[in-house]
Amino acid sequence: MTLRRLVAIVGPTATGKSDIALELARSHGGEIVNADSRQVYRGMDIGTAKPPLEARRKVRHHLYDIADPGDAYSLALYTKQAREVLEGLWARGSFAWLVGGTGQYIWALLEDWTVPEVPPDEPLRQQLSERAESEGPAALHAELASIDPVAADRIDANNVRRVVRALEVHRHTGRPISEWQQKGEPDFEFLLFGVDLPNAELEPRIDARVDAMFEAGFVDEVRSLLDGGLAADAPAMSAIGYREVARHIAGELTLDQARDETIRATRRLVRRQRQWFRADDPRIRWVRDAQDIDLEANIFTGACTNVIRGASRG
Repeated sequence: MTLRRLVAIVGPTATGKSDIALELARSHGGEIVNADSRQVYRGMDIGTAKPPLEARRKVRHHLYDIADPGDAYSLALYTKQAREVLEGLWARGSFAWLVGGTGQYIWALLEDWTVPEVPPDEPLRQQLSERAESEGPAALHAELASIDPVAADRIDANNVRRVVRALEVHRHTGRPISEWQQKGEPDFEFLLFGVDLPNAELEPRIDARVDAMFEAGFVDEVRSLLDGGLAADAPAMSAIGYREVARHIAGELTLDQARDETIRATRRLVRRQRQWFRADDPRIRWVRDAQDIDLEANIFTGACTNVIRGASRG
């Protein structure tokens, strides 16, 4: 019988999830499946801390570099492609290491969400984004709260992109996005590990990571994207650091200001990620490194029958 298993490694950015997954995959086998909403884009390598090509040659990686930054990429498309990848590797007798910090991507798979297939409505998005700029993000969030208080409670008012998406889905379907995002029962078994560090350790790592990005040519990467025709306000450019560096290139920020803004944006991202992956969530086993995961992962990905079914963890 084909085993349908995955091990998810989740948590805030800069905690070393990708390195942990690579180490475990090399020890135990399996294939790595991306669950980061910005690492899907080609040409966005440095700023998204995408696993280097050398690492991807050692272990098979999936769902990296699968979209152009100018493409409209959605949760619905991600879940479809991720399921295709999972079915393929299970059919080959392999298993998955699902790795990333995008909460929607992770939970959509592990909780088997029903995701609305509503294509992007660029004129509506532009209109709503302009409202957010002129009236403030709180005005859009208040509109969302009036039609979908459940979604409004989940989405930070300053996350304009997600607020706009929730309003877009409601406008096109007449149903709140929270009604669409119903949970089901996954047809596979999984273990879920969370990687996090105290702020006293994580914040210096964020600072060092951002410094390393700039030293590695982050400004040139962003300039190349813009020179290639990508608009500075394209959805892909909402990735941490890209819009800040674009403002530097446009002369609106100094290089030091772009760096500092990137660090602040990364810390805000960590706070949002911790809302998706809560410390008190009983489904998540919190760890610091690969050694903490090693024994359980070895048992789970082997022949053990005492596994945790997704349905029983909900």
